[in-house]
Amino acid sequence: MFFSSMPFDMGGGFDGRMGGRMSREVDNKKLYEILEVSQEATLSEIKKAYRRLAIKHHPDKGGDQEKFKEVSRAYEVLSDPEKRKIYDEYGEEGLEGGGGGADPVDLFDVIFGGGRRSGSKGGGKRRGEDLVTHLKVTLEQIYNGAVRKMAINKDTICADCEGIGGPKDAIQYCELCQGQGVRVQIRQIGPMVQQTQSPCNPCKGTGKTIPATKQCKKCSGSGSVKERKVLEVNIDKGIPNHHKVTFHGEADEKQGEIPGDVVFVLDEQEHSVFKRRGGDLFVEKDITLVEALTGFRFVITHLDGRKLLVKSNPGDITKPSDIKCVNNEGMPTYKNPFVKGHLFVIINIIFPDKLDSKAQDLVKTLLPAPKALDVDEDDPSIEIHYTSNTEPSDVKDRIQKEAYHEDDEEGHHGGAERVSCRQQ
Repeated sequence: MFFSSMPFDMGGGFDGRMGGRMSREVDNKKLYEILEVSQEATLSEIKKAYRRLAIKHHPDKGGDQEKFKEVSRAYEVLSDPEKRKIYDEYGEEGLEGGGGGADPVDLFDVIFGGGRRSGSKGGGKRRGEDLVTHLKVTLEQIYNGAVRKMAINKDTICADCEGIGGPKDAIQYCELCQGQGVRVQIRQIGPMVQQTQSPCNPCKGTGKTIPATKQCKKCSGSGSVKERKVLEVNIDKGIPNHHKVTFHGEADEKQGEIPGDVVFVLDEQEHSVFKRRGGDLFVEKDITLVEALTGFRFVITHLDGRKLLVKSNPGDITKPSDIKCVNNEGMPTYKNPFVKGHLFVIINIIFPDKLDSKAQDLVKTLLPAPKALDVDEDDPSIEIHYTSNTEPSDVKDRIQKEAYHEDDEEGHHGGAERVSCRQQ
């Protein structure tokens, strides 16, 4: 193999670099030791080791900057089949003159799906598509916090052929698309000529093929194999609805691409008892008329299983649709779970359908007398009417119909039939 940029002294033989390789033992273990892997480690094992160490030593996470550079340099070499072969044979000296290496921070972004790489010099690799999945979560899980284990099946680069699909020397240009990866079709439509492009199916848009007899047996020439992986989705206390949990670089792997992210969108399910409004909780409770007048007490089972005994203040009268507040018993605040919203109780008073005359007389002795009305019911000029019950929805429909007829009268100057009151 020919190595470019290999300097040697023109004055009298080698300057010691090439000669050193021939006369002393080559140190080709250091980079493996930095990544804490064996010299027989697969590409997948090297990548996993780099992920673990890069997170541990990243400067933004309080790690050692020099150690982070060492880890990044080791991964840059050992993840490249050609550089790794040179290193295994000649050590780090064999890599000298090959350029200053990649920016360790840029390399970290590439592995973990960051965005900085796309804006760097040379354009960088294309980023793969994200895998977005909606996950239903209960209000109990959001209140208490939870962990959901989700299994995914994704494409990973085949370790046997390193994503190529077979031996490098077996790669051929696709005859159908002439190595372009796309098929161009030209159609005559009347006086016009239409040109369309579509991905080439035989080469899957790569422009290259490998004969079936030489394809990798493990991946059948596809360059990727299916891997089942279990991801732990943390449901933090108090997360907002449609909160996203992202696993960087966990989407499908493809040769020459940066893997996209796996994104779980947490969708809050409607609860049968509680309604959530931001950091507050709302619940409805029915009480009797006696409780409204003399005081109420009831138990609410909270989202964490606690029993809350809720009582009215002595002497308080509860009116229809009153809203009572239980302080600091709402939802925990996201990222600050010890701070909670409030629990609001909407009171519905259940009135009796009827009272007999004896009960009415008793109530009159207990409650303030009604305001006296100076009207003589025997006066022939007075008309007496008894009310009938009606539903709020009926009143709403009546108002809408009245408005419609008024518009109709204004537009057509015609008479409209009045809507009659429904008797019950």
